Amino acid sequence: MASSSKANLAEQDEGEEAEEIEHFNDFTLASSWERFISEIEATCRQWLADGPKRLLEKGAVHLDSSDNIYKVKSELKNAAKIYSMEYYFEISGKIADWNCTLHDLQLCFGVKEFLVISPQSASGVVLDAPEATKLLSAVSIALANCSSLWPAFVPVHDPSRKAFIGIQNMGTIFTRRFEADRIGSQVPIKFMHLEGLYELFVSKFAYCMSDHSMHLFRVHLLMKLTYQTLSNDEDNYDDIQEADTENAESETSPGCGNPNRKHWDDDCPWNEWYSAEDPVMRFDLVVTWSEKVVESSLEMAEMENASPHEAEKWILAPNLYPNLDSSKGDRIGFASQLHLLVNALEMSFEAPFIEDFVSVENPGSDNLESTMVIPPPTVLDRVLKDLFLEAIAVLWIEFVQEIRWHWEESQPLPKIPANGSIDLATCLINQKLQMLAICIGKKRELNEEFEDCIGTKDDASANMEKMQEVNKVGDESSSFHARSQAFDEKRDSLLTPEGFNGSKTVESKFSANAQDVHSSDKSTLDSIRRGSAGPVGSMKLLKLCQSLHAPFTQSAPLMTEDMHEERLRAIETFGFSFNFSAQLERETLSSDMSAFKAANPGAVFEDFIRWYSPRDWENDESEAKGPSTDLTEGMNVDWPPQGRLSRRMSESGNFWRKIWDEAPILPASEQKPLLDPNREGEKILHYLETMQPHQLLEQMVCSAFRASADTLNQTNYGSLKEMDTKMDQLYLTMASTLRPLQVNLLSNTSDTIEDLQRLCVVFEHVEKLLILAASLHRRFRQVPRISEAIFSNYYNFYLPTMGIGLADVDTQKEFDMKLQLSQNERQVVSNMFTPPTANQSWRKVLSMGNHLNGHEPILREIIFSMHDNASDNHYASSSHRDYQQDTETYRMYTCGTSNDLRVALSIISYD
Repeated sequence: MASSSKANLAEQDEGEEAEEIEHFNDFTLASSWERFISEIEATCRQWLADGPKRLLEKGAVHLDSSDNIYKVKSELKNAAKIYSMEYYFEISGKIADWNCTLHDLQLCFGVKEFLVISPQSASGVVLDAPEATKLLSAVSIALANCSSLWPAFVPVHDPSRKAFIGIQNMGTIFTRRFEADRIGSQVPIKFMHLEGLYELFVSKFAYCMSDHSMHLFRVHLLMKLTYQTLSNDEDNYDDIQEADTENAESETSPGCGNPNRKHWDDDCPWNEWYSAEDPVMRFDLVVTWSEKVVESSLEMAEMENASPHEAEKWILAPNLYPNLDSSKGDRIGFASQLHLLVNALEMSFEAPFIEDFVSVENPGSDNLESTMVIPPPTVLDRVLKDLFLEAIAVLWIEFVQEIRWHWEESQPLPKIPANGSIDLATCLINQKLQMLAICIGKKRELNEEFEDCIGTKDDASANMEKMQEVNKVGDESSSFHARSQAFDEKRDSLLTPEGFNGSKTVESKFSANAQDVHSSDKSTLDSIRRGSAGPVGSMKLLKLCQSLHAPFTQSAPLMTEDMHEERLRAIETFGFSFNFSAQLERETLSSDMSAFKAANPGAVFEDFIRWYSPRDWENDESEAKGPSTDLTEGMNVDWPPQGRLSRRMSESGNFWRKIWDEAPILPASEQKPLLDPNREGEKILHYLETMQPHQLLEQMVCSAFRASADTLNQTNYGSLKEMDTKMDQLYLTMASTLRPLQVNLLSNTSDTIEDLQRLCVVFEHVEKLLILAASLHRRFRQVPRISEAIFSNYYNFYLPTMGIGLADVDTQKEFDMKLQLSQNERQVVSNMFTPPTANQSWRKVLSMGNHLNGHEPILREIIFSMHDNASDNHYASSSHRDYQQDTETYRMYTCGTSNDLRVALSIISYD
């Protein structure tokens, strides 16, 4: 019996083993949903093992909307559907508050790192509710298997609702569940006010609605309000509406407009040339209250009436127009015109004459046909370049014709001073116009004096005699000789009395009103002294004991830059020597020597050198003979002066002495003028009329860059050191880039054109920065710290793009800055919110509280939270360990306005 029982037991064991083998769980036959959970779990385990630093090395993507948030992505497949799972994480351990740039889900639910799983579809949301619940459950199981506390979210409903459901394992017996949804229109009036939002939150944990008035709940509250100044477009719209109303009321008064309307840059230096769009579109003011504990809806009603000035923090955020960061929009600044000028310069080498660009044979316009088809941008660009250069050519031709009319009619040139000097710092064309203005002035003087001289003669014989005298001198000096007749009574007048001479040398330029002066010397030579400006101190002539007189001399002939360069080239060609220099100055030297001879009869070459070039007269005191007693009896005067000419003046064949010997004795009033206005004027007109296109464009480009920079440099932008640095750098870059144009080294194969195009890009960047600096300075004159902080922050943001063209700037990255204001800065910012006009008031129905100067917030964000101790909670169980921590059991985030409301709720529940 025993043996049989043992056998039965053995058979029973074998049967059980066989049964176990038959029921072995084969995971190769697992369902697709189980494999999907396993795939989620494997991905999460890998991310947990890698950690944030390793994930960054593997290529985690940085979110542009945040400074510190990154994400990794993985694709998951379940049956026929493909899902995308994204893990969002932060690098720094610092907990960011809601004044920082947070992810939308971080702001809604107060989480730090999280998962988002969504279908790869056009909408990107799960439209089927059971599928969404099943998907969230799968993620929750996978995270629980990984012992991960990451919250997970699934987007649901319509994408415009921004709705999510989510779950988070708290690591205890509790689970946090999330839900967010949005009302896009027709928000109930109750939820437009803080009292209604408070009651909505309390209703999530109160047992019944009657508890609201019977029980006091300690609700923690944070509130943030965002105000927005009116944009320029809204201001302009209101101005137009008001102007239309005024015009409608005054239709009987033609020409009546809106004279009080001003553009923001009316008093800026560039406004004479163009009106710039204000780069600051608007400002957002974020007002944040510190955390408060509210126990009733009455407190919420009081808080809705609180002034924004009572808030803990004011944060200012500037909103800039997009075309400040890119090439989109109208380009109407100096830089756009400089671009066209440089393009015209590049094309100007194709023709030798200005007229070629306005000729009917212009090859640039042969291929243009009338068509309704819009040409591609490249063709449009070429046509605009041709038109711009043609416009320059037409304008220049008409300009030269107008200049010739002024010359022939002896009319002054507008805005060109005829002050007798030429500014060599300006372009050559301007120098030529300055000289032409001087020639026109001298021509008018000669014509007027000639007419006066003719009018003083009563009989025809006197007129004929005058004309014969004029013809003897020649065409070039005829008018000037007629002028000299008016000096007949002046040039032979007696000299001034004794006492005119002083200790300093008297040098006076030739003047029509100058009168000769005389000395007390009664010698016969005094009667023929002409053109004297008076004695030169105690200097005496070498051969005669007479005072040395300084003559009236003609002004040195005016020269433009090209005339100076011509002289320098001659010196470089023939080498510099004393005699060669004298040859270049022959006319001036001869004129001065003739005037000196007329003012000092009996003077010798050495006398002229002692007065004209004292360093070429070497005094010899050791050979002084003492006072003379024959001609200077009774006077304590050292005469004759002792000394000798310098070595270069005493050399054989000295060119100065040769000019002295040939110079006639003529006062300046009787000399041929050094500047012949008729000859020089015609030479200038010939230069303007025969100028080659590239010569004109070279000067236009140089002048345009410098004039544009000088105009911008007059802008008042306060103490912005970055802007000062950029302006200094711009001038240095301009100087080096424009140098080849100023020395006529440019050719159509030169690399200078590319340098000029790069200079245009640099100029465009600096111009945009300067306009922004001016706009900020005008707004914050009283609190410059704000303008300096905003500009410095934007400068650092914009600096990496300043080496490239604006068309290549990454327009997807937007400038984002938040500046916390101090107490003394709040009032200035508050004044930017001007009370709305009557026209603005009827367009906006104020339905929310906390008004700032009549402006309601454009966005109101509130975080309600309820804190509870888990051990005291009715969900707690004695079978579990105590959970002695103050936990945020309920949290509700609301965001919206009177026409839009979004609510995000998180609740901790017992598993």
